Amino acid sequence: MKELLTDRVAFITGAGSGMGKAMAELFSEEGAKIVATDINEANVQGTIDDVKKKTDGLAIKMDVTKSDQIKAAVGQAIAKFGKIDILVNCAGGVIGKSATSPTSNSIVTLPEEDFDLVIGLNLKSAFLVSQNVAPHMIEKKYGKIINISSLGAVHPPQSQPHYHPAKAALLGLTYDLAVELGQYGICANAIMPGVIKTAFYDQMLATKPKQFQEEFFDMLAAGTLLKRVGTGKDIANVALFLSSELSDFVTGAVIYATGGAPLRKEGK
Repeated sequence: MKELLTDRVAFITGAGSGMGKAMAELFSEEGAKIVATDINEANVQGTIDDVKKKTDGLAIKMDVTKSDQIKAAVGQAIAKFGKIDILVNCAGGVIGKSATSPTSNSIVTLPEEDFDLVIGLNLKSAFLVSQNVAPHMIEKKYGKIINISSLGAVHPPQSQPHYHPAKAALLGLTYDLAVELGQYGICANAIMPGVIKTAFYDQMLATKPKQFQEEFFDMLAAGTLLKRVGTGKDIANVALFLSSELSDFVTGAVIYATGGAPLRKEGK
C-alpha cells in the first residue's frame, strides 16, 4: 500500500518528546522527511536518530519563542530539503519564571511574567513559526498546518488563566490561517487533545508511589467515554490524517481527540 506522506517534508516543533515525537516517528513511517525541532537538543536528536532508521531527517535545537532561531531553523530546513509541506505547531506547556517558583494557576496570584511566558510558548510561537513557514508553502501552492490546542481551551478542568486562554486563542489563529491561506491550496486545522499520557505526567508524578500513579490515571480514564487516557500515537494518527491527501478538503476544522470527553454518560 502506498505510504501517505511519500516525498513530503514535515516541520514539527516540540518533537523531542511526547506527541511531537510520536508524530515525527509516525510521519517517517509514512514516507515523510522530518525536520524535528525542540529546545532540548539531546531529546530532539534522539527523535531524529529513530527517524533516520526509516527516512531522512534533521534535528534542530530551537526555542519557539525566539524569532531569530525560528527563522534560522526554517532556513536550514529549506536548504536541506527545498520545501516544507507540513507544519505541526506542537510545542507548548505551562512554565513559570523559575524552576523553584512554579507558575500559579490563580487569576489573583498569577505573575504577569508567567502569563507572558505561557502565552509566548503556546500562542505566539505558533504565530511566529507559521509566519516563517507560510511563504514557502505559498510558493509551492501547497501546505498543511496543524496546531495542537487542548480540550482545556473550551472545557478547562481547573483554573489556568494563561495556558487555557493561549490554547483557545490558538484556535482563532487556526481559523485565520485557513481564511488567508486557503487560496494557495494550504489547509490549516487544529487538534484538541484531552488527557494524553506523556512525559509531562511522568515528571509530575515521579515522586508519587506506583499505586498512586495507577489510581491517578484510572481516575482520568473514568472521565472519558472510552475509559482510557490517550497516547502520543492517538494524536499522531489524527495529525497523519490532517497531513495527508485524505484531508485535502478539510480546513478551518478542530478535531477533538479526547476519548469522548467532555461528554458524559447519563448518571455518571
